[in-house]
Amino acid sequence: MIPSKKFADLKPILVSNRLPIKLDYIDDKWSLSPGSGGLVTALAPVLKNHEGIWIGWPGAEITDEISDLLDQSITEIGYRLGIINLDGGEIEGYYRGFSNEALWPLFHDLLDHCNFDSTQWETYQKVNYKFARAVAEKAEKYGFIWVQDYQLILVGHFLNEMGFKNRTAFFLHVPFPPKDIFIKLPWRQEILEALLAYRLIGFQTERDRRNFIHCVRHLIPSAHISHHRKYPFIRYESRISRIGAFPISIDFQYFNNFAKTKDVNDAAWYIHERYPNQKIILGVDRLDYTKGIPHRLLAFENCLERYPELIEKVVLVQIVVPSRTEVTEYQQMKRKIDEMVGRINSRFTTRGWVPIHYIYDSLEQSELLGYYKASEIALVTPLKDGMNLVAKEYCASCYDDIGVLILSEFAGAAARLHVGAILVNPYNLEEVADSIYHAFYMDIKEQKRRMQKLRAEVRKNNVFRWVDQFVKSYHFSDDATKAGDDDMAESIALTTDI
Repeated sequence: MIPSKKFADLKPILVSNRLPIKLDYIDDKWSLSPGSGGLVTALAPVLKNHEGIWIGWPGAEITDEISDLLDQSITEIGYRLGIINLDGGEIEGYYRGFSNEALWPLFHDLLDHCNFDSTQWETYQKVNYKFARAVAEKAEKYGFIWVQDYQLILVGHFLNEMGFKNRTAFFLHVPFPPKDIFIKLPWRQEILEALLAYRLIGFQTERDRRNFIHCVRHLIPSAHISHHRKYPFIRYESRISRIGAFPISIDFQYFNNFAKTKDVNDAAWYIHERYPNQKIILGVDRLDYTKGIPHRLLAFENCLERYPELIEKVVLVQIVVPSRTEVTEYQQMKRKIDEMVGRINSRFTTRGWVPIHYIYDSLEQSELLGYYKASEIALVTPLKDGMNLVAKEYCASCYDDIGVLILSEFAGAAARLHVGAILVNPYNLEEVADSIYHAFYMDIKEQKRRMQKLRAEVRKNNVFRWVDQFVKSYHFSDDATKAGDDDMAESIALTTDI
């Protein structure tokens, strides 16, 4: 399935922090391969077939060797790449600094992790300007400009100043925080005004959209908020922005079909052979404090304490994908997880049984789907998440409709997956433990009833529909903004949201 023809006709420019490629340094030379993931899966066919371009940073300093690889990549990848070269100071201040020390924790409601540094803010502005300048150099030959995520919020503002008005759209992949959290940011006004430079602003959930509108209402009183049909509009100065909620998703058919392959089913068989007569509880997370891994381990420990009949009958397989390994805070987090796993295992291990199997590594796709297929329970309990696609991948991989999803109510995915998931508060260890116990004893009929609902939801609202809905929402006439009742943003707060 390819997104709507409207998108293709626009000759799109995609802008993201990282390019959709993977660079590896092996045997003293660089190699390049196409990236993976939902965004690449959805947008690559459109870029390939309709002369689009993807602009971003390749993830390494540009050498002559890398530059040659990138020039040749159009043959393998099938679409053009626009390269942003960042030096060490820019990476440190813009990416590791302001993006991941200020915006990332703030947008996940974790103020204790925030570092608000004015020097990093200056670097963030300079790098965003650099991205905007690179887009402007290409923009005459292209149309629709779609900027991705929190690292590049200011790009639309700079493009407007360069004369490219009413051509930009923005999608925030992470949550947008409530007003009482957001106002702690010293540069809150600048961030809001930069977002209002985009013609279309997309969020993951209704809650995120509502939070944004409340912040605008409080901090930019001169902005006029109106509601027309499905989406509100915000008029600020001479600009009009449409505000939408577009929950990102996955390629359902890819995971569903891949899960049926011999490689995946063989992997699932071998995994179950390792844990005979045990139900597998699966956690899959990037190493990050937002994922709630320590809370999950404590909840599992609580479950074994309060329900000792589960001892030797369950195993928690916790996969942690390495991330930001050079950052001290993440090194400390890994040590904490290592110590917790060791302590819990030493406490409950019996002859021939260990309660937690801990994997600190990136897995090949077939092996990951093998774990999805082998696991009776998926334990997806982030403290806060924009969406969390692991939950959707697990459901898409359960082609026999057997499996139980335990999902944090603070994951964006809960807004739609509540139809079949067991929702939990990840801070409530007893509630998570009780849910594990409930999932362990859930009968097959109930599992099928729930999983069929989950799979139907993910099948219907797949990543291609996400692209299609976003791009269709980009097309609106100024007359459309005049229809409807004024100042209806508060009514959005009454819509159903998890």
